[in-house]
This record gives sequence, C-alpha cells and structure tokens, in this order.
Amino acid sequence: MTDPTPDLWRRVDAYLTDTLVGHEPGLEQAVAEQNQAGLPAIEVAPVNGKLLHLIARISGARRVLEVGTLGGYSTIWLARGVPDDGRVVTIEAEPRIADIARANLDRAGVGDKVDIRLGRGADVLPTLTSEAPFDLVFIDADKESNTIYLDWAARLGRPGTVVVVDNTVRGGEVANPATENPQIIGVQRGLEMLGRDPRFDATALQTLDAKGYDGIAIAVVV
Repeated sequence: MTDPTPDLWRRVDAYLTDTLVGHEPGLEQAVAEQNQAGLPAIEVAPVNGKLLHLIARISGARRVLEVGTLGGYSTIWLARGVPDDGRVVTIEAEPRIADIARANLDRAGVGDKVDIRLGRGADVLPTLTSEAPFDLVFIDADKESNTIYLDWAARLGRPGTVVVVDNTVRGGEVANPATENPQIIGVQRGLEMLGRDPRFDATALQTLDAKGYDGIAIAVVV
C-alpha cells in the first residue's frame, strides 16, 4: 500500500470532489467572498461539507445547531440537508463576519432557513434552551472551548442527536501529550470528554483532504 504524500492526497481529494461533490456556484462563491474579505481559509473541505449535508439527511435532522459560522460555507451545506421547514441556528462572534455569511447564505438560496446568532458560543448557547432539542450539532469554533460546546450539545440535544466536531487531529499534534498549544489541548480535552462522558458515544477519524491532515469526531447523544 502506498503511503500518502501531500501531492497524492491532494490529487485524490480533487478526484473525489470532482466525482462525488461537483462544483456549485453558490458554494464556491461563498468561499470566494470569504477569501476576498480576508477571512481565514478554515472552512471545511468540499468533501467534508458534503459529509455534513449527508449526515443531516441520514439523521433526518430538522433543527441543526452550528457553533462557528465563518463565511457560511458549512452552513449552506447543512441548510441544504434539512427539509424546507427545517432550521439551522448558527453562532458567529464577529458582526462583520456574520454580515458576509448572511450575504453568502442569501445568494445560495438558503437564507430563509438560517438564523445567525451574534456572540461568543459560550454566551449564546445558554440562550437556546427554549429552541431545543436540536437534532444535529456541528462544532467548528475556537478549540479551547470544545468541552463547553460539547456540554451544551448534550444539554440542547436529545437521545439520538448527532454531534460532529471538526479539526480533531490537527496535523497529528492531538497525539502529543507534551503540547503546550492551547488549541491542541482544547481538542484533547474535548476528545477525552467524548470518551468518558456517559452522555456521548463517539469515535473519530483522520482525514486527508484539501485542508491537509486533520480529522473529525462523530458522536451520538445517548
């Protein structure tokens, strides 16, 4: 078996994207607008966006919670995965970024399905109890707060709620017990929580795609 090199995994990712995801103006324009505005290029890869979309459909999600909107790329994928009367609540800390996301969502034709809530996740999540339960929770924000976001995912979910956490491998640094990087430590604490907290049953996968070497965790609330 051939060990993957950066050139190889990028070629495979491009092949999988072209074959299974395709190219859609609403999604690609969202990334272009995000890049033009100088936002960090930390949106999910197309294959991972399609995975979120499929998870929403497979789980039958009608109410989705996203922590970390950025330019709205993953939000578009999620909104397209819920039925016409479904809803995505997404949390963004920065008003300027939320404005960019809103324009992207409207341009992609899903603006009527999405509520953008302004503020830090730790502050906004406690305000959502009246809107619970959510059927799917996607966590893709500051890694230092992963345990806070997971705790609220369980509180705002129900038995059977699917929880997806992005960026769980971080180029392999997640396996470094001596790391002093607070983001890596936050990822480690989140994974440890998923492993020990009886509210969750979880696993994690390593990924190689357009964004490099990383991973996702997938859990169900029990």
